Amino acid sequence: MKKIILFADPGIDDSVAIMYALLNPGIKVLAIVSSYGNVTKEQATDNIAYLLRLASRKDIPIIGGANSPSSGEIPRFYPEIHGEEGLGPIRPPMDVQGELTNFSELYNIIRMNQDVTVVDVGRNTSLAALFILGENITDVIKEFYIMGGAFLVPGNVTSSAEANFYGDPVASQVVVTNMDNIYIVPLNVTNKAIVTMEHINMIRKLTDNPLIQIMDEAMEYYIEAYKKLIPGINGAPLHDVLTLFLMVNPEMGSSIRRDVKILTAAEGRGTSIADFRVSSKPAEKNINIYLDFNYQGFIEDFIQVMSSTGNSRE
Repeated sequence: MKKIILFADPGIDDSVAIMYALLNPGIKVLAIVSSYGNVTKEQATDNIAYLLRLASRKDIPIIGGANSPSSGEIPRFYPEIHGEEGLGPIRPPMDVQGELTNFSELYNIIRMNQDVTVVDVGRNTSLAALFILGENITDVIKEFYIMGGAFLVPGNVTSSAEANFYGDPVASQVVVTNMDNIYIVPLNVTNKAIVTMEHINMIRKLTDNPLIQIMDEAMEYYIEAYKKLIPGINGAPLHDVLTLFLMVNPEMGSSIRRDVKILTAAEGRGTSIADFRVSSKPAEKNINIYLDFNYQGFIEDFIQVMSSTGNSRE
């Protein structure tokens, strides 16, 4: 079983990823770090608290992450994709207010558990802070799975930059420069992780889990938003869920080991660069970029996990 700390900024895609992590028998969620990104940190925290309530998981702490990028600039949010409050048409009940645990608790959680995997599906500000504030704490983390970047494909914020790396490129550069055993899941593969309403309806027929009761409305909103962005698409890509899927099922994807650099300024801001020439050499550190995955295996796993009865607290 993978013991994970999940950095997220829900957001519909992040919310479905949290559901997937909570329901997956191969994942034990040790903590969720709430940060700005798709919505404000405050809204992200309430969204996480709502999902944990629906899942009856009071045992999982919500860790307070970053409010804004390393640059201090005001972050841009995406209500046209995720809705004003991050869950499409869904509004967490008024009595749901997430209580944050201090960021320093992360160091205790990491030291108390062996072979911790960190999964960051949002801006990398909080993950970079974990390295900057901690005394070699990242050296004892088993591996890092990061949803971010666009290699040899267009970006989704600019012509070359993906949203997470664009949101705080300085933090992303800190991560790829200073951490090891990194697995990057970029738009190259996540754009292909299309889930349709037919898939969602199939899951609804198989379970009455309260999490799934809100997923269909949120996903319908998300899919309609993508249809406006990409005419002809029949669903929406679940970037963050794919990252978790490949963490649990690495054999379902193929990757290449290369050094990565994130541009931090001007028109190239957030652009991720790696050398894919035949003559290029593998990275000195264990930095891996996913380039392909088994789509059918992903869909089958997604339906199976999301229609399950839920994960154990053990």
